[in-house]
Amino acid sequence: MTAPDSQHPRPPVCGHWIGAERRHCLARQDLREYLSGLRCPRHTPAKLANAPEPVPGAGLPAGAWTTPSPQSASAVFDEAAIRSGKRRSSPHVYRAALDAQRPQRE
Repeated sequence: MTAPDSQHPRPPVCGHWIGAERRHCLARQDLREYLSGLRCPRHTPAKLANAPEPVPGAGLPAGAWTTPSPQSASAVFDEAAIRSGKRRSSPHVYRAALDAQRPQRE
């Protein structure tokens, strides 16, 4: 198998596999990039799912990234559980949590 020639790159094409015809679509016009690769208007994920195309717009609302995620909130509970000893942790992590909770003696 030969590597593609860097001097002559392949033109972008629709990468949808048409199973009944055992070939790729290979359309070259009006391509859009999706997670599954480049797709022509006939083979967008919404079109294949018989769903309406999403309307172009500004995207997510401004507060979408400011809400705390469950993952970041669980880290707070994990730290408290480690300090209490109710969560399995290695002995050195447990001791470090206790030391952090204990007031410093002078």
